[in-house]
Amino acid sequence: GNCASCHNGSTAPGKNTTHIATNSICEDCHRTSGWIPVSRVDHADVLGSCSSCHNGTTAPGKNTTHIPTGNTCDDCHTTNGWLPAVFDHGSVTGSCSNCHNGSTAPGKNSTHISTTNTCDDCHRTVSWSPILRMDHNAALGSCSSCHNGTSAPGKPGNHVSTNNECDACHRTSNWTSLRVDHNVITSGCFGCHNNQIEEGKPGDHPPAGNNCESCHTTRSWGDGVDD
Repeated sequence: GNCASCHNGSTAPGKNTTHIATNSICEDCHRTSGWIPVSRVDHADVLGSCSSCHNGTTAPGKNTTHIPTGNTCDDCHTTNGWLPAVFDHGSVTGSCSNCHNGSTAPGKNSTHISTTNTCDDCHRTVSWSPILRMDHNAALGSCSSCHNGTSAPGKPGNHVSTNNECDACHRTSNWTSLRVDHNVITSGCFGCHNNQIEEGKPGDHPPAGNNCESCHTTRSWGDGVDD
């Protein structure tokens, strides 16, 4: 019969208290000609989690360069082929960039907008693209490096003439409620100051064209500049 019919702890010594959790088919790993060391491990006979044995003491565990994860090895690995491994992002405990650094796994490509390395501020592991949301707090550099009409919507055709520093007037938390920094406007005052969007020429204004900046400056609107 099989080994355990005798090696049951009564008739003959059985598994000791430190033996890894397995079924009782001893010969799947041991040989009668040389009980120790074990010549092979049939993982199909092992019970419990991988880390109950692969803990760095009983058997090799995660090496020092392993990405931070839980100890459920079989989330990614299989016993019949340890490498290559599938990847279950649900068991990762560190930040994305610990692995997605361009070496261990692909990182940000050369056309990625300038951001911090907190990938999951914008991306999701179940569907990396398209991006579902954009956390502007993780973006570095000027707004126009992304809001250029290509990477993301830029200034529309009817926007007042300004430089590209969007955050001089706009806020990412509420794009439409803005404060206007007139110092960044280069021309086209009447585009806003038309008595529809903003206050324009009063009724007693001398007859003139709509080129406000020919006479006025944003620093001192009340006093016209003599030409």
